[in-house]
Order: sequence, then C-alpha cells, then structure tokens
Amino acid sequence: MSSLSLQDIVCCMGQPLGRNPTQYMMEKAFSAAGLDWRFLTLEVSPEHLVAAVEGMKAMGFRGGIFALPHQLTVLPHLDALTETAKVVGAVNLVYVSQDKYVGDNTDGKGFVEALQKLMDPKGKNIVVLGAGGTARAISVELALAGVESITIVNRTVGRGQELVTLLNQTFDGRARLVQWDGDYAVDPETDLLVNATSIGLRDESAHVPVDFEVFTEQMVVADVIHNPPKTNLLKAAGQRGCKTLDGLEMLVGHAAIDFTTWTGISPDTTIMREALEEYFEL
Repeated sequence: MSSLSLQDIVCCMGQPLGRNPTQYMMEKAFSAAGLDWRFLTLEVSPEHLVAAVEGMKAMGFRGGIFALPHQLTVLPHLDALTETAKVVGAVNLVYVSQDKYVGDNTDGKGFVEALQKLMDPKGKNIVVLGAGGTARAISVELALAGVESITIVNRTVGRGQELVTLLNQTFDGRARLVQWDGDYAVDPETDLLVNATSIGLRDESAHVPVDFEVFTEQMVVADVIHNPPKTNLLKAAGQRGCKTLDGLEMLVGHAAIDFTTWTGISPDTTIMREALEEYFEL
C-alpha cells in the first residue's frame, strides 16, 4: 500500500449508472494488486458533462471510464485522442499522459480479447446490431482482426451508412448495411452475431428484434449488455445450441486494458470476473 496520504482516483461517468458493477470490480482488482487506488461512480447528466470533465482535471484524477451517453460528446473536451479513438469516433477510456487527459477506446479490443476464448474472428462472417459508439469500436477491431464480412444492421440508415463507409476504408468493400425493420432474419452463414445496442440494459425481458428461429448451433451470439448478464437474447441463443458471450466477459476484457493503462500493472482477470459474479449474485 502507498504511504502517501492522497489516494490515486479514477472514476466512471455516465447516466444512468444504477447497478453498475465497475467500481466493485475495479476496487477488488486494485486491492489484489496492492494499489491504494479508489474508483468513483459518478452519475453525470449531459448538460453537466463539461463541468464534470473540468472537475476531473482540476482534482487531479488519474483517468476515467465514460459510459452512455457521453462516449461521443466527451471528445472535444479532452486534450488529445489516440488513433483508435479518432477512427472509432468515441471514447470510453481517459488516462493522463504528460499532464494531458487522453481519450482512447478499449471497447473493441476488450470484446475481441473476450471473443478469442470462443472463436478466432479471422475469416468469419459477422453481423453487428447497432451503429453507435460501442458498435463502431467492436466493428473496427473485428475488421482489423481480418474477418471475411461485416453486416451492420441499424434502424437509422444515415448512421449505419457512416459506419459501413468507415469499415470499407479499412476493409476493402466487405461491409454492408441492412436497415433494421421488424425482426431481423440472420443469414445462416453468419458465424458471429453481436448485439451492440442498449436493448436489454436493466431489462431481462427486453426483446432484441431478431428471428431466433434461424439461429444455428454453428453461431456464436454475443451481447454487450452486462446488466443483466444473461439477457433474453443470450437465453434464446443458448436454447438453440449457440455458443454465447456475455457482457461480463467484454467488461472484464476492456477493464483489464483500462487498469493496465492507468497503473502500468496487469490485473488478475480471474478476480475481476469473480467480483462481477459476486456483485450480480450469480
């Protein structure tokens, strides 16, 4: 433990943040690593974001995690962005480097790291539901991992097309857009389906509009939602023999990267996963 009287502080800013397990997980990981760090959960409304970021800087926080709805709007209020954050156009991690508050995006890296435990995405056909900040981060990292194709399914054509255009700049024309209207029928050749929307957050019964009847045992179905850990989508996929990847694994994946970026130390990811399961009483 540090002999200094002042603790290093990091935080999470978003709205809403009720039942967010990140603080519990991070403080367990800090303790296991012998670090006298504290993690604060701060519910910040959009109209107070600028003041909150300035307060974080003024009080010398070592960094933070930015959750919805701030992942895009925080960009102009930071001192610098990593190349990943610039490409994705969204930030979930802020850290201090040479007295500057730098924005990065680790959502995609964390997702791919978690996915590797079930499948190698290289050469696979991918469907991503949504085109927001999380969908952008995951899609970019999957493209860089060498997938065969990505289908973006989104209700708003304009936003979806922006992501497809971005991917095709990396990916040589193998991304396409499908407008989401009614229950989406997943192509049977799909290897991985990712729900990257907020559907199901804090609502175990929420229905992601996809046709479950076309799921096959060869598919991996992933959901970025971590609260609840077992969403309606994952339950339906599991009942049809699909392998599933829950939001807790993605959370551990990007949280481990965040931890190392802040502290320079690799966390014990087993302790992080156990903390999440304890928090949700799994």
